[in-house]
Amino acid sequence: MSTATETRKALKGGEWLIKESTPADTFTAEGFTEEQLMIRDMCNQFLDAEVYPNLDRIDSLEPGLMKSLVTKAGEQGLLATSFPEEYGGLGKDFVTSTIINEYLGAGHSFSVAIAAHTGIGTLPILYFGTPEQKEKYIPKLITGEWAGAYGLTEPNSGSDALGAKTTAKLSEDGKYYILNGQKCWITNGGFAQVYTVFAKVDGDKFTGFIVDRGTEGFTQGPEEKKMGIKGSSTVQLYFQDCKVPAENLLGEVGKGHRIAFNILNIGRLKLCAAAIGGARKSLSGTVEYAKTREQFKQPISNFGAIKHKLAEMAIRIYVAESALYRTAKWIDEKEHELLASGKPFSEALLGGAEEYAIECAMLKVYGSEVLDYVVDEGVQVHGGNGFSAEYNASRAYRDSRINRIYEGTNEINRLLILDMTLKRAMGGRLDLMGPAMGVQKELMSIPDFSEDDTPFAAERKLIANLKKAILMASGAAVQKLMMKIENEQEILMNISDMAIETFNAESVLLRVMKMVEEKGEANSQVYLDMMRTYLYDAADRVNKSGKDAINSFSDGDEQKMILIGLKRFTKAEPFNTKDARRRIADQMIAAGKYCF
Repeated sequence: MSTATETRKALKGGEWLIKESTPADTFTAEGFTEEQLMIRDMCNQFLDAEVYPNLDRIDSLEPGLMKSLVTKAGEQGLLATSFPEEYGGLGKDFVTSTIINEYLGAGHSFSVAIAAHTGIGTLPILYFGTPEQKEKYIPKLITGEWAGAYGLTEPNSGSDALGAKTTAKLSEDGKYYILNGQKCWITNGGFAQVYTVFAKVDGDKFTGFIVDRGTEGFTQGPEEKKMGIKGSSTVQLYFQDCKVPAENLLGEVGKGHRIAFNILNIGRLKLCAAAIGGARKSLSGTVEYAKTREQFKQPISNFGAIKHKLAEMAIRIYVAESALYRTAKWIDEKEHELLASGKPFSEALLGGAEEYAIECAMLKVYGSEVLDYVVDEGVQVHGGNGFSAEYNASRAYRDSRINRIYEGTNEINRLLILDMTLKRAMGGRLDLMGPAMGVQKELMSIPDFSEDDTPFAAERKLIANLKKAILMASGAAVQKLMMKIENEQEILMNISDMAIETFNAESVLLRVMKMVEEKGEANSQVYLDMMRTYLYDAADRVNKSGKDAINSFSDGDEQKMILIGLKRFTKAEPFNTKDARRRIADQMIAAGKYCF
Protein backbone atom coordinates (compact mmCIF):
# COMPACT_ATOMS: atom_id res chain seq x y z
CA MET A 1 0.00 0.00 0.00
CA SER A 2 1.10 3.59 -0.59
CA THR A 3 2.94 5.33 2.23
CA ALA A 4 1.74 8.84 1.49
CA THR A 5 2.22 11.06 4.53
CA GLU A 6 -0.29 13.77 3.72
CA THR A 7 -3.83 12.69 4.36
CA ARG A 8 -7.12 14.46 4.81
CA LYS A 9 -9.91 13.25 7.02
CA ALA A 10 -12.70 11.70 4.98
CA LEU A 11 -16.30 11.43 6.09
CA LYS A 12 -16.86 8.71 8.65
CA GLY A 13 -18.88 5.69 7.62
CA GLY A 14 -22.56 6.63 7.31
CA GLU A 15 -21.86 10.37 7.62
CA TRP A 16 -22.82 11.02 4.01
CA LEU A 17 -26.41 10.79 5.25
CA ILE A 18 -26.10 13.84 7.50
CA LYS A 19 -23.31 15.85 5.87
CA GLU A 20 -23.03 17.42 2.45
CA SER A 21 -20.17 16.33 0.21
CA THR A 22 -18.51 18.40 -2.50
CA PRO A 23 -17.16 17.43 -5.93
CA ALA A 24 -13.67 18.48 -4.83
CA ASP A 25 -13.78 15.93 -2.00
CA THR A 26 -15.06 13.14 -4.25
CA PHE A 27 -12.76 10.73 -6.03
CA THR A 28 -13.95 9.49 -9.41
CA ALA A 29 -12.69 7.08 -12.07
CA GLU A 30 -11.62 10.09 -14.12
CA GLY A 31 -8.92 10.62 -11.50
CA PHE A 32 -7.00 7.42 -12.22
CA THR A 33 -3.25 7.98 -12.46
CA GLU A 34 -1.22 6.98 -15.50
CA GLU A 35 0.04 3.96 -13.59
CA GLN A 36 -3.49 2.93 -12.67
CA LEU A 37 -4.58 3.25 -16.29
CA MET A 38 -1.64 1.06 -17.30
CA ILE A 39 -2.67 -1.58 -14.75
CA ARG A 40 -6.25 -1.40 -16.05
CA ASP A 41 -4.97 -2.01 -19.57
CA MET A 42 -2.87 -4.95 -18.33
CA CYS A 43 -6.02 -6.54 -16.93
CA ASN A 44 -7.84 -6.13 -20.25
CA GLN A 45 -4.89 -7.55 -22.18
CA PHE A 46 -4.62 -10.55 -19.84
CA LEU A 47 -8.29 -11.42 -20.34
CA ASP A 48 -7.99 -10.99 -24.12
CA ALA A 49 -4.88 -13.17 -24.36
CA GLU A 50 -5.38 -15.82 -21.68
CA VAL A 51 -9.02 -16.05 -20.66
CA TYR A 52 -11.48 -15.26 -23.45
CA PRO A 53 -9.95 -17.72 -25.96
CA ASN A 54 -10.25 -20.45 -23.32
CA LEU A 55 -13.69 -19.89 -21.80
CA ASP A 56 -15.08 -23.24 -22.92
CA ARG A 57 -12.00 -25.06 -21.64
CA ILE A 58 -12.28 -23.22 -18.34
CA ASP A 59 -15.98 -24.06 -18.00
CA SER A 60 -15.23 -27.73 -18.61
CA LEU A 61 -12.89 -27.66 -15.58
CA GLU A 62 -9.94 -28.84 -17.63
CA PRO A 63 -7.45 -30.16 -15.03
CA GLY A 64 -4.70 -27.70 -14.19
CA LEU A 65 -5.97 -24.91 -16.41
CA MET A 66 -7.39 -22.52 -13.79
CA LYS A 67 -4.36 -22.94 -11.53
CA SER A 68 -2.09 -22.18 -14.49
CA LEU A 69 -4.04 -18.99 -15.20
CA VAL A 70 -3.73 -17.90 -11.57
CA THR A 71 0.03 -18.51 -11.81
CA LYS A 72 0.28 -16.51 -15.05
CA ALA A 73 -1.61 -13.62 -13.43
CA GLY A 74 0.89 -13.78 -10.57
CA GLU A 75 3.81 -13.69 -12.97
CA GLN A 76 2.42 -10.44 -14.40
CA GLY A 77 2.09 -8.91 -10.94
CA LEU A 78 -1.71 -8.87 -10.95
CA LEU A 79 -1.93 -10.72 -7.62
CA ALA A 80 0.62 -8.62 -5.75
CA THR A 81 -0.72 -5.11 -6.19
CA SER A 82 -1.89 -4.23 -2.70
CA PHE A 83 0.48 -6.40 -0.71
CA PRO A 84 3.49 -4.99 1.18
CA GLU A 85 6.82 -4.77 -0.55
CA GLU A 86 8.51 -6.66 2.30
CA TYR A 87 6.67 -9.81 1.15
CA GLY A 88 7.31 -9.25 -2.54
CA GLY A 89 4.19 -7.18 -3.17
CA LEU A 90 3.92 -3.90 -5.07
CA GLY A 91 2.58 -1.85 -2.15
CA LYS A 92 -0.10 -0.04 -4.16
CA ASP A 93 -3.13 1.65 -2.67
CA PHE A 94 -6.68 0.40 -2.19
CA VAL A 95 -8.02 2.18 -5.26
CA THR A 96 -5.49 0.38 -7.47
CA SER A 97 -6.47 -3.02 -6.10
CA THR A 98 -10.12 -2.10 -6.70
CA ILE A 99 -9.31 -1.30 -10.34
CA ILE A 100 -7.83 -4.79 -10.78
CA ASN A 101 -10.92 -6.39 -9.27
CA GLU A 102 -13.16 -4.36 -11.56
CA TYR A 103 -11.38 -5.04 -14.82
CA LEU A 104 -10.54 -8.70 -14.17
CA GLY A 105 -14.18 -9.01 -13.09
CA ALA A 106 -15.09 -9.39 -16.75
CA GLY A 107 -13.39 -12.80 -16.82
CA HIS A 108 -16.35 -15.02 -15.89
CA SER A 109 -15.20 -18.02 -13.79
CA PHE A 110 -11.61 -16.81 -13.87
CA SER A 111 -12.59 -13.60 -12.10
CA VAL A 112 -14.15 -15.65 -9.29
CA ALA A 113 -10.95 -17.66 -8.80
CA ILE A 114 -8.77 -14.53 -8.78
CA ALA A 115 -11.04 -12.57 -6.44
CA ALA A 116 -11.21 -15.47 -3.99
CA HIS A 117 -7.45 -15.98 -4.13
CA THR A 118 -6.39 -12.35 -3.62
CA GLY A 119 -9.20 -11.60 -1.16
CA ILE A 120 -10.53 -14.23 1.22
CA GLY A 121 -7.76 -16.67 0.25
CA THR A 122 -4.85 -14.40 1.20
CA LEU A 123 -5.99 -11.41 3.27
CA PRO A 124 -6.77 -13.34 6.47
CA ILE A 125 -3.11 -14.33 6.71
CA LEU A 126 -1.91 -10.82 5.85
CA TYR A 127 -4.18 -9.17 8.42
CA PHE A 128 -4.16 -11.72 11.24
CA GLY A 129 -1.13 -13.92 10.68
CA THR A 130 2.00 -13.97 12.81
CA PRO A 131 5.23 -12.65 11.24
CA GLU A 132 6.28 -16.28 10.68
CA GLN A 133 2.99 -17.15 8.98
CA LYS A 134 3.21 -14.13 6.71
CA GLU A 135 6.79 -14.95 5.74
CA LYS A 136 5.83 -18.53 4.94
CA TYR A 137 2.64 -17.98 2.96
CA ILE A 138 2.28 -14.46 1.55
CA PRO A 139 5.24 -14.47 -0.91
CA LYS A 140 4.07 -17.70 -2.56
CA LEU A 141 0.42 -16.62 -2.62
CA ILE A 142 1.08 -13.29 -4.31
CA THR A 143 3.24 -14.83 -7.02
CA GLY A 144 0.59 -17.44 -7.79
CA GLU A 145 2.92 -20.32 -6.92
CA TRP A 146 0.33 -21.23 -4.30
CA ALA A 147 -3.42 -20.63 -4.49
CA GLY A 148 -5.60 -19.70 -1.54
CA ALA A 149 -9.11 -20.67 -0.44
CA TYR A 150 -11.43 -19.88 2.46
CA GLY A 151 -13.46 -22.41 4.43
CA LEU A 152 -16.31 -20.77 6.32
CA THR A 153 -19.65 -22.04 4.98
CA GLU A 154 -21.09 -25.34 6.18
CA PRO A 155 -24.15 -27.33 5.06
CA ASN A 156 -26.21 -25.97 7.97
CA SER A 157 -24.57 -22.56 8.44
CA GLY A 158 -24.66 -20.12 5.54
CA SER A 159 -25.69 -16.62 6.61
CA ASP A 160 -25.40 -17.80 10.24
CA ALA A 161 -21.63 -18.25 9.99
CA LEU A 162 -21.13 -18.45 13.75
CA GLY A 163 -23.44 -21.47 13.85
CA ALA A 164 -20.67 -23.62 12.36
CA LYS A 165 -20.36 -27.18 13.66
CA THR A 166 -16.72 -27.93 12.75
CA THR A 167 -14.76 -28.46 15.95
CA ALA A 168 -11.12 -28.10 16.99
CA LYS A 169 -9.45 -29.56 20.08
CA LEU A 170 -5.87 -29.07 21.21
CA SER A 171 -3.99 -32.35 21.39
CA GLU A 172 -2.68 -33.51 24.76
CA ASP A 173 0.91 -32.70 23.81
CA GLY A 174 -0.14 -29.21 22.64
CA LYS A 175 1.39 -29.69 19.19
CA TYR A 176 -1.79 -29.93 17.10
CA TYR A 177 -5.39 -28.83 16.88
CA ILE A 178 -7.57 -31.78 15.88
CA LEU A 179 -10.29 -30.61 13.44
CA ASN A 180 -13.48 -32.52 12.71
CA GLY A 181 -16.23 -31.31 10.42
CA GLN A 182 -17.20 -30.29 6.92
CA LYS A 183 -17.16 -27.14 4.76
CA CYS A 184 -19.07 -26.58 1.53
CA TRP A 185 -19.10 -24.25 -1.50
CA ILE A 186 -15.36 -23.64 -1.18
CA THR A 187 -14.10 -21.58 -4.14
CA ASN A 188 -10.66 -22.69 -5.40
CA GLY A 189 -11.02 -25.67 -3.10
CA GLY A 190 -10.05 -28.18 -5.78
CA PHE A 191 -6.58 -26.76 -6.44
CA ALA A 192 -5.63 -24.48 -3.53
CA GLN A 193 -2.55 -25.20 -1.43
CA VAL A 194 -3.58 -22.98 1.50
CA TYR A 195 -6.96 -22.79 3.24
CA THR A 196 -8.24 -20.44 5.94
CA VAL A 197 -10.64 -22.65 7.90
CA PHE A 198 -12.91 -21.82 10.82
CA ALA A 199 -13.74 -24.20 13.64
CA LYS A 200 -14.93 -24.01 17.23
CA VAL A 201 -12.22 -24.79 19.76
CA ASP A 202 -13.68 -26.98 22.50
CA GLY A 203 -17.03 -26.71 20.73
CA ASP A 204 -17.70 -23.01 21.40
CA LYS A 205 -14.71 -20.74 20.64
CA PHE A 206 -15.00 -19.71 16.96
CA THR A 207 -11.42 -19.67 15.66
CA GLY A 208 -9.42 -19.44 12.45
CA PHE A 209 -6.74 -21.87 11.26
CA ILE A 210 -4.36 -22.14 8.30
CA VAL A 211 -4.66 -25.61 6.79
CA ASP A 212 -2.23 -26.85 4.15
CA ARG A 213 -3.15 -29.22 1.35
CA GLY A 214 -1.91 -32.68 2.27
CA THR A 215 -2.48 -32.25 6.00
CA GLU A 216 -3.29 -35.58 7.63
CA GLY A 217 -7.06 -36.05 7.95
CA PHE A 218 -7.91 -33.33 5.39
CA THR A 219 -9.68 -34.38 2.17
CA GLN A 220 -11.93 -32.78 -0.41
CA GLY A 221 -15.01 -33.85 -2.35
CA PRO A 222 -15.60 -33.80 -6.13
CA GLU A 223 -16.28 -30.62 -8.08
CA GLU A 224 -19.82 -29.32 -7.69
CA LYS A 225 -22.01 -29.15 -10.79
CA LYS A 226 -23.29 -25.57 -10.80
CA MET A 227 -25.78 -23.40 -12.69
CA GLY A 228 -23.11 -20.81 -13.48
CA ILE A 229 -19.43 -20.00 -12.92
CA LYS A 230 -18.91 -23.58 -14.08
CA GLY A 231 -15.16 -23.13 -14.46
CA SER A 232 -14.72 -22.02 -10.87
CA SER A 233 -13.48 -24.86 -8.66
CA THR A 234 -16.09 -25.47 -5.95
CA VAL A 235 -15.76 -28.43 -3.60
CA GLN A 236 -16.57 -29.61 -0.10
CA LEU A 237 -13.81 -29.98 2.47
CA TYR A 238 -13.74 -32.78 5.02
CA PHE A 239 -11.82 -32.88 8.30
CA GLN A 240 -11.56 -36.21 10.10
CA ASP A 241 -9.18 -35.99 13.04
CA CYS A 242 -7.25 -33.49 10.91
CA LYS A 243 -3.96 -32.61 12.63
CA VAL A 244 -3.29 -28.89 12.15
CA PRO A 245 0.00 -27.73 13.72
CA ALA A 246 -0.56 -25.43 16.69
CA GLU A 247 1.55 -22.74 15.00
CA ASN A 248 -1.12 -22.60 12.25
CA LEU A 249 -3.64 -21.06 14.63
CA LEU A 250 -4.73 -17.82 12.90
CA GLY A 251 -5.28 -14.91 15.27
CA GLU A 252 -6.56 -15.67 18.75
CA VAL A 253 -8.67 -18.54 20.03
CA GLY A 254 -12.30 -17.42 20.11
CA LYS A 255 -11.66 -14.38 17.90
CA GLY A 256 -12.38 -15.97 14.52
CA HIS A 257 -15.40 -13.73 14.04
CA ARG A 258 -13.03 -10.75 13.69
CA ILE A 259 -11.36 -12.47 10.75
CA ALA A 260 -14.58 -13.65 9.10
CA PHE A 261 -16.53 -10.40 9.34
CA ASN A 262 -13.70 -7.97 8.57
CA ILE A 263 -12.69 -9.91 5.48
CA LEU A 264 -16.32 -9.81 4.31
CA ASN A 265 -16.36 -5.99 4.41
CA ILE A 266 -13.57 -5.81 1.85
CA GLY A 267 -15.01 -8.71 -0.13
CA ARG A 268 -18.32 -6.92 -0.54
CA LEU A 269 -16.74 -3.85 -2.12
CA LYS A 270 -14.50 -5.98 -4.33
CA LEU A 271 -17.52 -8.03 -5.44
CA CYS A 272 -19.21 -4.82 -6.55
CA ALA A 273 -16.08 -3.93 -8.51
CA ALA A 274 -16.01 -7.31 -10.25
CA ALA A 275 -19.73 -7.08 -11.00
CA ILE A 276 -19.22 -3.71 -12.71
CA GLY A 277 -16.46 -5.22 -14.85
CA GLY A 278 -18.72 -8.09 -15.84
CA ALA A 279 -21.61 -5.73 -16.57
CA ARG A 280 -19.46 -3.52 -18.77
CA LYS A 281 -18.28 -6.53 -20.79
CA SER A 282 -21.84 -7.85 -21.13
CA LEU A 283 -23.27 -4.50 -22.23
CA SER A 284 -20.53 -4.03 -24.83
CA GLY A 285 -21.43 -7.40 -26.34
CA THR A 286 -25.11 -6.46 -26.32
CA VAL A 287 -24.47 -3.14 -28.07
CA GLU A 288 -22.39 -4.92 -30.71
CA TYR A 289 -25.15 -7.47 -31.27
CA ALA A 290 -27.88 -4.80 -31.48
CA LYS A 291 -25.91 -3.03 -34.21
CA THR A 292 -25.57 -6.14 -36.36
CA ARG A 293 -28.93 -7.85 -35.77
CA GLU A 294 -31.45 -6.68 -38.38
CA GLN A 295 -35.22 -6.83 -38.18
CA PHE A 296 -37.68 -5.04 -40.47
CA LYS A 297 -34.72 -4.19 -42.74
CA GLN A 298 -32.76 -2.21 -40.15
CA PRO A 299 -30.53 -2.83 -37.12
CA ILE A 300 -32.51 -3.32 -33.94
CA SER A 301 -30.31 -0.64 -32.34
CA ASN A 302 -32.42 1.88 -34.27
CA PHE A 303 -35.53 1.07 -32.24
CA GLY A 304 -36.54 3.13 -29.24
CA ALA A 305 -37.36 0.10 -27.10
CA ILE A 306 -33.83 -1.25 -27.59
CA LYS A 307 -32.25 2.16 -27.00
CA HIS A 308 -34.14 2.40 -23.72
CA LYS A 309 -32.65 -0.91 -22.58
CA LEU A 310 -29.11 -0.07 -23.66
CA ALA A 311 -29.22 3.31 -21.96
CA GLU A 312 -30.67 2.01 -18.71
CA MET A 313 -27.95 -0.63 -18.52
CA ALA A 314 -25.31 2.06 -19.07
CA ILE A 315 -26.82 4.37 -16.45
CA ARG A 316 -26.78 1.69 -13.77
CA ILE A 317 -23.18 0.69 -14.52
CA TYR A 318 -22.02 4.32 -14.47
CA VAL A 319 -23.83 4.99 -11.19
CA ALA A 320 -22.40 1.86 -9.55
CA GLU A 321 -18.89 2.84 -10.60
CA SER A 322 -19.43 6.34 -9.19
CA ALA A 323 -20.40 4.96 -5.78
CA LEU A 324 -17.63 2.33 -5.88
CA TYR A 325 -14.67 4.67 -6.32
CA ARG A 326 -16.08 7.29 -3.98
CA THR A 327 -16.05 4.62 -1.27
CA ALA A 328 -12.76 3.00 -2.29
CA LYS A 329 -11.00 6.35 -1.89
CA TRP A 330 -12.57 6.86 1.53
CA ILE A 331 -11.20 3.48 2.62
CA ASP A 332 -7.78 4.36 1.24
CA GLU A 333 -7.77 7.69 3.07
CA LYS A 334 -8.84 6.05 6.32
CA GLU A 335 -5.99 3.55 5.98
CA HIS A 336 -3.50 6.39 5.58
CA GLU A 337 -5.01 8.28 8.51
CA LEU A 338 -4.66 5.24 10.77
CA LEU A 339 -1.09 4.61 9.60
CA ALA A 340 -0.19 8.23 10.27
CA SER A 341 -1.58 7.87 13.79
CA GLY A 342 0.81 4.99 14.45
CA LYS A 343 -1.50 2.02 13.90
CA PRO A 344 0.19 -1.19 12.67
CA PHE A 345 -0.22 -1.99 8.99
CA SER A 346 -2.80 -4.75 9.41
CA GLU A 347 -4.90 -2.74 11.88
CA ALA A 348 -4.90 0.23 9.50
CA LEU A 349 -6.18 -1.89 6.61
CA LEU A 350 -8.82 -3.54 8.75
CA GLY A 351 -9.86 -0.21 10.23
CA GLY A 352 -10.40 1.33 6.81
CA ALA A 353 -12.77 -1.40 5.70
CA GLU A 354 -14.59 -1.55 9.04
CA GLU A 355 -15.21 2.20 9.02
CA TYR A 356 -17.09 1.90 5.73
CA ALA A 357 -18.80 -1.44 6.35
CA ILE A 358 -22.20 0.23 5.73
CA GLU A 359 -21.14 1.52 2.33
CA CYS A 360 -19.52 -1.84 1.43
CA ALA A 361 -22.82 -3.58 2.13
CA MET A 362 -24.69 -1.08 -0.06
CA LEU A 363 -22.20 -1.54 -2.88
CA LYS A 364 -22.47 -5.31 -2.71
CA VAL A 365 -26.24 -5.18 -3.04
CA TYR A 366 -26.33 -2.63 -5.83
CA GLY A 367 -23.38 -3.96 -7.83
CA SER A 368 -24.68 -7.52 -7.88
CA GLU A 369 -28.17 -6.37 -8.87
CA VAL A 370 -26.81 -4.12 -11.61
CA LEU A 371 -24.96 -7.09 -13.11
CA ASP A 372 -28.08 -9.25 -12.89
CA TYR A 373 -30.11 -6.53 -14.61
CA VAL A 374 -27.55 -6.04 -17.37
CA VAL A 375 -27.15 -9.73 -18.24
CA ASP A 376 -30.89 -10.28 -18.11
CA GLU A 377 -31.59 -7.41 -20.49
CA GLY A 378 -28.65 -8.59 -22.58
CA VAL A 379 -30.40 -11.93 -23.14
CA GLN A 380 -33.60 -10.05 -23.98
CA VAL A 381 -31.89 -7.92 -26.62
CA HIS A 382 -30.31 -11.05 -28.10
CA GLY A 383 -33.77 -12.65 -28.28
CA GLY A 384 -33.70 -16.37 -29.01
CA ASN A 385 -29.95 -16.19 -29.63
CA GLY A 386 -29.49 -15.11 -26.03
CA PHE A 387 -30.67 -18.56 -25.00
CA SER A 388 -28.07 -20.24 -27.18
CA ALA A 389 -24.68 -21.33 -25.88
CA GLU A 390 -23.24 -20.00 -29.14
CA TYR A 391 -23.51 -16.48 -27.75
CA ASN A 392 -21.77 -15.28 -24.61
CA ALA A 393 -25.01 -13.73 -23.30
CA SER A 394 -26.14 -17.09 -21.90
CA ARG A 395 -22.86 -17.65 -20.04
CA ALA A 396 -22.97 -14.13 -18.59
CA TYR A 397 -26.56 -14.71 -17.45
CA ARG A 398 -25.71 -17.96 -15.65
CA ASP A 399 -22.49 -16.63 -14.14
CA SER A 400 -24.14 -13.54 -12.69
CA ARG A 401 -26.70 -15.15 -10.43
CA ILE A 402 -24.35 -16.26 -7.66
CA ASN A 403 -23.33 -12.69 -6.84
CA ARG A 404 -26.56 -11.97 -4.97
CA ILE A 405 -25.86 -14.96 -2.71
CA TYR A 406 -22.25 -15.02 -1.63
CA GLU A 407 -20.39 -12.44 0.49
CA GLY A 408 -23.63 -12.37 2.49
CA THR A 409 -26.94 -12.62 0.65
CA ASN A 410 -28.42 -9.34 -0.52
CA GLU A 411 -31.17 -9.77 2.05
CA ILE A 412 -28.62 -10.09 4.86
CA ASN A 413 -26.73 -7.06 3.57
CA ARG A 414 -29.91 -4.98 3.37
CA LEU A 415 -30.64 -5.84 7.00
CA LEU A 416 -27.06 -4.98 7.98
CA ILE A 417 -27.16 -1.53 6.35
CA LEU A 418 -29.75 -0.08 8.71
CA ASP A 419 -28.71 -2.25 11.65
CA MET A 420 -25.12 -0.97 11.51
CA THR A 421 -26.29 2.61 11.03
CA LEU A 422 -28.57 2.51 14.09
CA LYS A 423 -25.92 0.81 16.23
CA ARG A 424 -23.40 3.50 15.33
CA ALA A 425 -25.94 6.17 16.24
CA MET A 426 -26.67 4.53 19.60
CA GLY A 427 -22.94 4.09 20.24
CA GLY A 428 -22.17 7.75 19.58
CA ARG A 429 -20.18 7.14 16.39
CA LEU A 430 -22.83 8.76 14.20
CA ASP A 431 -24.98 11.75 15.20
CA LEU A 432 -28.37 11.00 13.68
CA MET A 433 -30.50 12.46 16.46
CA GLY A 434 -29.83 16.12 15.69
CA PRO A 435 -30.51 15.90 11.93
CA ALA A 436 -33.58 13.71 12.53
CA MET A 437 -35.02 16.25 14.96
CA GLY A 438 -34.29 18.97 12.39
CA VAL A 439 -36.35 17.10 9.81
CA GLN A 440 -39.27 16.82 12.25
CA LYS A 441 -39.17 20.60 12.86
CA GLU A 442 -39.04 21.25 9.11
CA LEU A 443 -42.14 19.16 8.57
CA MET A 444 -44.06 21.39 10.97
CA SER A 445 -42.86 24.60 9.32
CA ILE A 446 -43.79 26.45 6.12
CA PRO A 447 -41.77 25.15 3.13
CA ASP A 448 -39.00 27.32 1.73
CA PHE A 449 -40.12 28.61 -1.69
CA SER A 450 -37.06 30.78 -2.36
CA GLU A 451 -35.33 30.33 -5.73
CA ASP A 452 -31.74 29.13 -6.09
CA ASP A 453 -30.18 29.66 -9.50
CA THR A 454 -26.72 28.29 -8.72
CA PRO A 455 -25.49 25.35 -10.84
CA PHE A 456 -27.11 22.01 -9.96
CA ALA A 457 -29.29 23.66 -7.30
CA ALA A 458 -32.30 21.47 -8.11
CA GLU A 459 -30.27 18.27 -8.05
CA ARG A 460 -28.50 19.17 -4.80
CA LYS A 461 -31.82 20.05 -3.20
CA LEU A 462 -33.29 16.72 -4.29
CA ILE A 463 -30.38 14.80 -2.72
CA ALA A 464 -30.75 16.75 0.53
CA ASN A 465 -34.48 15.98 0.54
CA LEU A 466 -33.96 12.27 -0.14
CA LYS A 467 -31.68 12.16 2.91
CA LYS A 468 -34.43 13.85 4.92
CA ALA A 469 -36.87 11.20 3.73
CA ILE A 470 -34.56 8.49 5.09
CA LEU A 471 -34.13 10.24 8.43
CA MET A 472 -37.87 10.82 8.69
CA ALA A 473 -38.87 7.23 7.87
CA SER A 474 -36.17 5.56 9.97
CA GLY A 475 -36.68 7.96 12.89
CA ALA A 476 -40.43 7.38 12.91
CA ALA A 477 -39.95 3.61 12.65
CA VAL A 478 -37.51 3.50 15.56
CA GLN A 479 -39.70 5.78 17.66
CA LYS A 480 -42.75 3.62 17.02
CA LEU A 481 -41.23 0.15 17.16
CA MET A 482 -38.26 0.67 19.51
CA MET A 483 -36.34 -2.59 20.01
CA LYS A 484 -38.95 -4.54 18.05
CA ILE A 485 -37.65 -3.00 14.81
CA GLU A 486 -35.02 -5.72 14.47
CA ASN A 487 -37.85 -8.21 13.88
CA GLU A 488 -39.43 -6.06 11.15
CA GLN A 489 -37.13 -7.16 8.35
CA GLU A 490 -39.35 -5.81 5.58
CA ILE A 491 -39.18 -2.30 7.04
CA LEU A 492 -35.42 -2.53 7.52
CA MET A 493 -35.00 -3.54 3.88
CA ASN A 494 -37.31 -0.76 2.66
CA ILE A 495 -35.27 1.89 4.45
CA SER A 496 -32.00 0.33 3.29
CA ASP A 497 -33.24 0.55 -0.30
CA MET A 498 -33.92 4.25 0.29
CA ALA A 499 -30.34 4.63 1.51
CA ILE A 500 -28.83 2.73 -1.43
CA GLU A 501 -30.70 4.86 -3.97
CA THR A 502 -29.75 8.10 -2.22
CA PHE A 503 -26.07 7.22 -1.82
CA ASN A 504 -25.91 6.26 -5.49
CA ALA A 505 -27.73 9.41 -6.57
CA GLU A 506 -25.40 11.65 -4.58
CA SER A 507 -22.32 9.78 -5.86
CA VAL A 508 -23.25 10.18 -9.52
CA LEU A 509 -24.25 13.82 -9.00
CA LEU A 510 -20.89 14.64 -7.41
CA ARG A 511 -19.04 12.81 -10.19
CA VAL A 512 -20.84 14.70 -12.94
CA MET A 513 -20.54 18.05 -11.14
CA LYS A 514 -16.79 17.45 -10.95
CA MET A 515 -16.68 16.56 -14.64
CA VAL A 516 -18.57 19.72 -15.62
CA GLU A 517 -16.20 21.83 -13.52
CA GLU A 518 -13.20 20.32 -15.32
CA LYS A 519 -14.50 19.82 -18.88
CA GLY A 520 -17.42 22.18 -19.21
CA GLU A 521 -21.10 21.43 -19.71
CA ALA A 522 -20.86 21.13 -23.49
CA ASN A 523 -18.40 18.24 -23.16
CA SER A 524 -20.42 16.49 -20.45
CA GLN A 525 -23.89 16.26 -21.99
CA VAL A 526 -24.25 12.48 -22.02
CA TYR A 527 -23.06 12.27 -18.41
CA LEU A 528 -25.57 14.93 -17.41
CA ASP A 529 -28.21 12.80 -19.12
CA MET A 530 -27.20 9.72 -17.15
CA MET A 531 -27.12 11.58 -13.85
CA ARG A 532 -30.44 13.37 -14.33
CA THR A 533 -32.23 10.25 -15.53
CA TYR A 534 -31.00 8.32 -12.52
CA LEU A 535 -32.01 11.06 -10.07
CA TYR A 536 -35.45 11.38 -11.62
CA ASP A 537 -36.09 7.65 -11.33
CA ALA A 538 -34.39 7.32 -7.92
CA ALA A 539 -36.82 9.83 -6.42
CA ASP A 540 -39.73 7.58 -7.39
CA ARG A 541 -37.98 4.48 -6.05
CA VAL A 542 -37.23 6.19 -2.73
CA ASN A 543 -40.86 7.26 -2.56
CA LYS A 544 -42.09 3.70 -3.14
CA SER A 545 -39.75 2.15 -0.55
CA GLY A 546 -40.64 4.90 1.89
CA LYS A 547 -44.38 4.36 1.45
CA ASP A 548 -43.99 0.63 1.95
CA ALA A 549 -42.09 1.21 5.19
CA ILE A 550 -44.39 3.94 6.54
CA ASN A 551 -47.56 1.98 5.77
CA SER A 552 -46.10 -0.97 7.68
CA PHE A 553 -45.71 0.75 11.05
CA SER A 554 -48.12 3.72 11.14
CA ASP A 555 -51.78 4.55 10.62
CA GLY A 556 -54.31 7.35 11.03
CA ASP A 557 -53.20 10.99 11.28
CA GLU A 558 -49.60 10.01 12.02
CA GLN A 559 -49.44 8.04 8.78
CA LYS A 560 -50.97 10.87 6.75
CA MET A 561 -48.47 13.39 8.13
CA ILE A 562 -45.44 11.21 7.40
CA LEU A 563 -46.68 10.37 3.89
CA ILE A 564 -47.15 14.08 3.15
CA GLY A 565 -43.57 14.64 4.25
CA LEU A 566 -42.38 11.77 2.07
CA LYS A 567 -44.16 13.21 -0.97
CA ARG A 568 -42.56 16.58 -0.29
CA PHE A 569 -39.07 15.12 0.07
CA THR A 570 -39.21 12.91 -3.03
CA LYS A 571 -40.51 15.46 -5.52
CA ALA A 572 -38.25 15.72 -8.58
CA GLU A 573 -38.25 18.32 -11.34
CA PRO A 574 -39.84 17.14 -14.65
CA PHE A 575 -37.28 15.64 -17.03
CA ASN A 576 -37.53 14.06 -20.47
CA THR A 577 -35.87 10.72 -19.77
CA LYS A 578 -36.87 9.30 -23.14
CA ASP A 579 -34.74 11.75 -25.12
CA ALA A 580 -31.92 11.50 -22.59
CA ARG A 581 -31.82 7.72 -22.92
CA ARG A 582 -31.76 7.96 -26.69
CA ARG A 583 -28.75 10.27 -26.55
CA ILE A 584 -26.96 7.87 -24.17
CA ALA A 585 -27.72 4.87 -26.39
CA ASP A 586 -26.69 6.68 -29.57
CA GLN A 587 -23.25 7.40 -28.13
CA MET A 588 -22.72 3.72 -27.34
CA ILE A 589 -24.06 2.61 -30.70
CA ALA A 590 -21.63 4.94 -32.44
CA ALA A 591 -18.76 3.54 -30.35
CA GLY A 592 -19.99 -0.06 -30.67
CA LYS A 593 -19.58 -0.68 -26.92
CA TYR A 594 -20.09 0.68 -23.42
CA CYS A 595 -17.92 3.80 -23.64
CA PHE A 596 -18.32 5.74 -20.41
